[in-house]
Amino acid sequence: MAGALREIGWARGLRYVLLELAMVVHAALLLPPLRAGWLRLLGARIAGGALLMDVRFSNLDRTGLAGLSIGPRCYLGRGVRLDLADRIELLEDTTLADGSVVLTHLNVGFREHPLHAAFPSMHAPARLGPGAFIGAGALILPGCSVGARAFVAAGSVVTASVPDGAIVGGSPARPLGDIAARAAAAAGTGGSGAAAPR
Repeated sequence: MAGALREIGWARGLRYVLLELAMVVHAALLLPPLRAGWLRLLGARIAGGALLMDVRFSNLDRTGLAGLSIGPRCYLGRGVRLDLADRIELLEDTTLADGSVVLTHLNVGFREHPLHAAFPSMHAPARLGPGAFIGAGALILPGCSVGARAFVAAGSVVTASVPDGAIVGGSPARPLGDIAARAAAAAGTGGSGAAAPR
């Protein structure tokens, strides 16, 4: 603990403690509208119609909840984790399914860590949507964004930004198709096309 305080300073350490206590209240609020209201009080921008289930946050001492923007009709499922070392913006109609994670930073450890020379600390904002879908258990790595109406299959590891209308999956995530072609194929079969990638 003393090493962490030396690294971040007392002011940021106090901010960390206060925000962690605020997250205890957040976890105790059982209804999504109450959770959203509490997060708004703490500085998050959450539009009407957004539904937040059991969402967890890390690195709140960096941007605080002011670094979070959630557009209308977004859905964040149970166990979603958001890293607020930098800003996260979810545009309208974006879905983060259960257990998905959005990371905005890389830090291998304290300043003296032997890997710092090879992996210097970095942070970058994340922007998802509008209308994007992030499947269950998917991981969005720092510096990656997900475009409009893009589909990220469950369990994927996104290591590069996903273009508008793309379907990606795997670890690392690779192109699997595009939304327009899939919609056309589904229309040609009367809507009874194959199941979406998982």
